[in-house]
Amino acid sequence: MPAPARNVRLPLSALLSQALVAFTIEFDNEAERQIPHSTSNHGSTGGLHTPWLVSLAMYANCMQHIGPDGITVSDLIRRARTITNFRGMHRWGYITFKPGAQSKSRKPDGTWIVTAKPGGRIAQEVWWPLFDVIENRWCERFGSDDVATLRESLQTIVAQLDPELPDCLPILGYGLRSVPFKGKSTAKKRVQKETPRDPVSPPSTLPLSALLSKVVLAFAREFEAESDVSLAICANVLRLVDKDGARLAELPIASGVSKESIAMAVTFLKGQGYAAIESNNRTRILRLTAKGQMAKAAYLKLVAEIEDRWNKQFGKAISTLYSSLARLAGDSTSSSPLFRGLKPYPENWRAKVSQPETLPYFPMVLHRGGYPDGS
Repeated sequence: MPAPARNVRLPLSALLSQALVAFTIEFDNEAERQIPHSTSNHGSTGGLHTPWLVSLAMYANCMQHIGPDGITVSDLIRRARTITNFRGMHRWGYITFKPGAQSKSRKPDGTWIVTAKPGGRIAQEVWWPLFDVIENRWCERFGSDDVATLRESLQTIVAQLDPELPDCLPILGYGLRSVPFKGKSTAKKRVQKETPRDPVSPPSTLPLSALLSKVVLAFAREFEAESDVSLAICANVLRLVDKDGARLAELPIASGVSKESIAMAVTFLKGQGYAAIESNNRTRILRLTAKGQMAKAAYLKLVAEIEDRWNKQFGKAISTLYSSLARLAGDSTSSSPLFRGLKPYPENWRAKVSQPETLPYFPMVLHRGGYPDGS
């Protein structure tokens, strides 16, 4: 496996992703400190009914849109402009369902009402001000002028993107794709056809994480329209497998994403004929097939092509954005300026696990709780 590259020009998609992941982890660390919660492996801070800990994405794709009187499933999807993990959010203690006045089905459908549980309402009150809190920290840490320049370039680009892009990255689907395979029908598409759209917020009013998310997702959509392998898999796995292969056990450290994310990516690569696993002295090695090598080369070529297209489409905003992000990302290792805000509180779950040595080249937002590194 190649050593972490230094003084190598990172793709724009990687820089955007690392900034978004860093913002999200810092946001999550602060939310964890304030929200009564429970975890699978690291204990509980409250009583028996405290919700299971989740990440920023689950606020943006679900809890942000639930008012005191609740909201129908269809309206929640319409406002979020993406699908949440409804079953998970119910099981984890944030929401509950009940039939609405117009409901005819005994099973949850678009007419059912989603309401926040007491633990979910507490979490809402903690989450919503944290966007400004973390952005203010970034201004103090990196300089107000630099953060303002970053915001302005993102706003310029977002103003020209699809206004229906959600304010967060969607939960990755089959093949860890940001968008479904061609021809696949989704619940989100059905809801979009059936319901009118809500007005979207102007870019100037959006939190920094939403601006980053929209641009990352727009890049991923363009990439995945031309690639059979998702940007998440290409950026976090294929990129790291050289001609000698890569040790499976080392991929989570080298990529900055969880072993569960790597396992999902490897399952896809094996199943689709892009890679195979060999055992060598009890060490499992991931090796690319000829098809996988072609996919890796196509990834490197396509991210460069999209960046070139964006330079022509958005003009100076892209070069300004790239420069701002490059200053934040540094060499993309733990010495990166982005790591200055990632030290967890002593009581946080991230303080009890190995600390990352790099940030992902693309966020791994999974159904497991929406964490940006697939945790």
